[in-house]
Order: sequence, then C-alpha cells, then structure tokens
Amino acid sequence: MNAVAEIRDLRVEVDGRAIVDGVSLRVTAGKVTALVGASGSGKTTTGLALLGEYPAGARVTGEVRAPDGLVGYVPQHPGAVLNPARRVGALLRDIARTRVRALPRPERRAAAHQRVLRALSLAQLPDPEAVLRRYPHQLSGGQQQRVVLAQALLLGARVVVADEPTTGQDALTKRRIVDRLAAVARQGIAVVLLSHDLDVVRALADEVLVLRDGRVVESGPVDRLWPAPRHPWTAELLAADGPAEPTGLPDAGEEVLRVRGLTARHGRATVLRTPALALRAGECLAVVGRSGSGKTTLARCLAGLHRGHDGELLLDGAPLPRSLRDRTRAQLAAVQYVFQDARAAFDEHRPVLAQVARTAVRLRGAAEADALAEAVATMTGLGLTERQVRRGPARLSGGELQRAALARALLARPRVLICDEITSGLDTVTRRGILDTLAGLLRERRDLSLVLITHDLGTAAALAARIAVLDGGEVVEEGPAQRVLGSPEHPFTVSLLKTALHRF
Repeated sequence: MNAVAEIRDLRVEVDGRAIVDGVSLRVTAGKVTALVGASGSGKTTTGLALLGEYPAGARVTGEVRAPDGLVGYVPQHPGAVLNPARRVGALLRDIARTRVRALPRPERRAAAHQRVLRALSLAQLPDPEAVLRRYPHQLSGGQQQRVVLAQALLLGARVVVADEPTTGQDALTKRRIVDRLAAVARQGIAVVLLSHDLDVVRALADEVLVLRDGRVVESGPVDRLWPAPRHPWTAELLAADGPAEPTGLPDAGEEVLRVRGLTARHGRATVLRTPALALRAGECLAVVGRSGSGKTTLARCLAGLHRGHDGELLLDGAPLPRSLRDRTRAQLAAVQYVFQDARAAFDEHRPVLAQVARTAVRLRGAAEADALAEAVATMTGLGLTERQVRRGPARLSGGELQRAALARALLARPRVLICDEITSGLDTVTRRGILDTLAGLLRERRDLSLVLITHDLGTAAALAARIAVLDGGEVVEEGPAQRVLGSPEHPFTVSLLKTALHRF
C-alpha cells in the first residue's frame, strides 16, 4: 500500500544530544499508526516532523515526505491553538471560504457553511450551530479538541497527528475519542497517534512503533505486538499497564483539612456543592468522576485558586482564606497544588532547577544554595538528572516536567498536597513510579496528606484510603476506598465502575 507520508532515518539533535535517532515510519491512508514510549522518548518530535516543526536550534538529518499543507495536528491542550478572541464559527468559516473559491460568488457562503457543518459532524460535535456561536473558552477541553480536528478536516488534511488525545479523560470520554478517530480513518485519512494510553492504542491502532531514548526498539501490527512483545522495554511497558496493587498505607492521624458547606460558582452558575469533607494526616483522598464533574473546581477551591465560592475551609481547625492572595506564607506552603498541565505552570524563560528551588526560598526562607541542593536531590529522587533540570522547560518532555512540578510542591514541605491528574499524561512505567513515590511520601511523612484528583479508578484504588465520587458537581458517594470500589451504593458509582472495567 502506498504511503501518504513517510519518515526515513530521521535524526534530530539539540545541543549535541539526539532526541530522535534514526526513526523511520510509513503512514498509509485510512490506517492508524501509533507511537508509544516513555516521556522524552521522541514521540512528539517525530509526529511534529510531519508538519515540518522542530525544536529551536535543532540539527535535522534524514528525509520527511508529507503532503504540503495537508497534515493536521490535534495537540494535547487544544485551547492553546484556538484564537480566544474569535467565535468558533468565525474560525471555521475563514478556513471553509478558502475551499469554495472556485464556486460562483452567490453560492460560496452557503457552501462554506455546509462544509463547516460537515466537518463538525465528522468530528462528532453535537449541536454544531450552538458550538459555532461560542468562544473557545466556553467549550470543554473535549469540545476544543473536536473543533481543532474539524479545522484539520476543513483544510482537507490527508494526515492527522493526534498528540495524547485521551490524557485526563474518563473512560466514557476515551471511548468517544476512539470512535471519533476511527471515523476519521474510515474517511481514508491517515492518523498518527502519539499516546501513553495503551488501552486506546490497542483499540485504535493498526501499526505500533515503540520508542525509547529517541530510537524505535520494536514495531509491528498491534495484534502481533501486544500478545508477543519481542523487546524487553515493550514487555515492561505492557506489564506496567496492569492494575496497580494497593500500597497498604498506615492508618491516618489527626484531621488536617475540613470542608463545610462549600458551594462554588463559575459566573452565575453553581458548579459544585460539597456539604462536608475531611482529610486526615497520612491519608490519601481520591476525588473521582467523569470529565466536567467538578473535581478540579474542588481542588482549586482548596488551593485558593478559585475565589468564587461560599462555605468554610479549615486547616488544623483554623479558617483558611478563600484566595491564596489572602493566605500567609505558612498557609501557602501548607497547601500545594500540582497541575495537570505542567508545562503551563513553568516560566519558559528560566531553568527548571531555579524555579523549583525558588519555592524553598520564598515559602520556607531557605538560603539559595541550600534550596538549590535540596531541589536537585528531590528531582533526582523522582528520576530526573541534574543535567535535565538545569535546562529550560521547553527542553523537557511533559512527563519530565510533571515530575519537576511535583518536586517544586514538595520543596514547600506541605501538609496537604493536591495532585490534579498528574499521572494521566505519563507512560505506564513512569506512572507506576510516581504512584510508588507518592505512597512512599505518605509512609515517610506522617504529617503529609494527599488529595488525588483522577479519572482513573485504578490509580485511586492503588493509593486512596477514601474515595469521594462527584457527578454533576455533587458528592454522590464518599467512604473507605475498599467499600466504595467493592460495594458501591450510588447508581452513578456503579456505572462509573462498569465503564472503567470495560477495557477497549
């Protein structure tokens, strides 16, 4: 079968280090080619090569053949590539008009509109007329993703590169994304899938390339590679994708954080109601639910990042101000937040090490030399090298930045650590390592508590002593993890468990 796009012996060097080394792949019409591997393995660099995009200052050798202007890109965080000042309809109609110029002028407007509706339908966006009237910030992450996909389809893309399209999504939303990309492939469009999510890869891919340290260590059809991996690294990735064993954490101590009568709003709309919730020292509370259920809003309220709420937050029995701007340095250090999008949480112009060390200086008054030494020790303990952390954020992969973000929060020596989907963008081996690290921290630091925001019930089962289930902004069930997962009482929890147990 003829290739729509092809890469031959691609090598990409930055500052003398090869981040992609000798990668070759063939992309065929109507087929899904998946690139899998650990963070920093070269997946995104390889995928972006099809668009002619490379890191700044890169030295590139090899051959890349792709259809000019006809490669679409759906990034992990699609809101970053949509113009926030323009409605979705204006964005899409601008593209559609370029495709109907050959028609008589009186017919162009209607033809362009029909092309827009057809692209939105293929991208599986319900109620397209309503979507066209909205601005990007008025759409969910999943809707933004579908708009970006519709843009690529309007441009007549023959290849679509989808970069971690299921990161941070619950099982039901993942199923819809799989269906959406499969529908694109059925139109004869080639899909290049860059993903850590092995369930999605298994369900969607025809061909898989496994990357490690910039090299392809194994490739083949998914139905051959999954049951019989030939390379040890492939076998390790697949083995780590199994269910995590519960960590067996010690009993919780005194109450650290309490929530009373919390009602949060976005504008005039009430999006979260939490009458009561408590967290004890040494305990992990997992907050689970589908995308848009209010999990992140709850976390941001606790961290002082969402001021639009009523109710009471108590830290060690004392009131905790709603806004972080009103919190003391000790209160800021006590409650630390690790974001899902680690890249957006770093200043792109400063080395990662300096930004991590700054936390100890600013919140604990540590001397700069001591803070730098502690930052290096903490990040190397999380699997980063000193050479890596002295680089700028753009030089680290998403997974590497996620570990740096965790290190930065830990340097505050918090009482409450809030982790918002921090394992969702990581490969299976790194994800297992982060969970083990968090469990170790809870065992070693008996004064530390963890709030784990996650869509992944397997992750919750591995770490959490208690689970709170959110649906539509309401806590519909809360209790010991073993009871909630083993004998759920609320119908929504039952449906969530059934969906999670369904492997694609």
